[in-house]
Amino acid sequence: MLKLDESVTLSDEMFRLLRDYFHDYCGIFFDEGSRGLFEKRLARRLKILHISDFKEYYRFLRYDRRKEEELVDVMDVLTINETYFFREQRQLDAFSREILPELKNRKGRTRRLRIWSAGCSTGEEPYTLAMLIMEDPELRDWDIQILGSDINQRVLGVARLGVYRQNSFRTTDAYYLRKYFEQEEDGSYRIVDGVKRYVSLGNLNLLDSVRTRLLEPMDIIFCRNVLIYFDLTAKKKVMENFNDRLVGGGWLLLGHSESLMNISTAFSLRHLKNDMVYQKAVPGGLP
Repeated sequence: MLKLDESVTLSDEMFRLLRDYFHDYCGIFFDEGSRGLFEKRLARRLKILHISDFKEYYRFLRYDRRKEEELVDVMDVLTINETYFFREQRQLDAFSREILPELKNRKGRTRRLRIWSAGCSTGEEPYTLAMLIMEDPELRDWDIQILGSDINQRVLGVARLGVYRQNSFRTTDAYYLRKYFEQEEDGSYRIVDGVKRYVSLGNLNLLDSVRTRLLEPMDIIFCRNVLIYFDLTAKKKVMENFNDRLVGGGWLLLGHSESLMNISTAFSLRHLKNDMVYQKAVPGGLP
């Protein structure tokens, strides 16, 4: 195969074919406004694979026996991951001060709680939730598991390592930094094992109904600032999968710029004291 020529450009036809291919695979939609970024990032993969042009790359994705490996690698390039600890504080206040107390009351007999951080990126969100749970003495003997999932294997590797630099702590109170992190020699911070034991991490495509059905029923799903990368069809599919995994009366927390209007009627918008969140209905009302 030829080395990628710097003059190779993404034609209109190949842009549509590749864009639709990735959309069908994971739901992420690249419009004309993101075409330049799309082309630049895919060009990196062509260079690594020693593929001469985008047409040949498309054939590779369709027919080569290594295409599944490439889909994992290209998702690391195409998906943008930017997050930090204690992001969207008002929503976290709703979680710790309103949602958790309601669940403690409702699930006091089983003392079991399952939370899903969908699109967890480098892990700041699920670890934040674990810290908030550890601050509640009434939950210390509960069976609690937080699943963090992402389609990007690279960021999951960062999350598993649990080492973060200052940019991840832009809104973190010094109290949490002292209590739940250990400073490394290079100035970074490593999250303590006590927090990590609450969190399991895994690669998951949110459009994959087969694999999402293998997950345990969830009491809370966080999916913040993820749907903005999907078109309407993909958003509806993701919501179907969330509805399938969320227990009756379970909670769905989206980013502040995201709404389920014209996407799903399976969830009701709840106006809590600290924030607005979604809740799945229970036939006949909550027990």
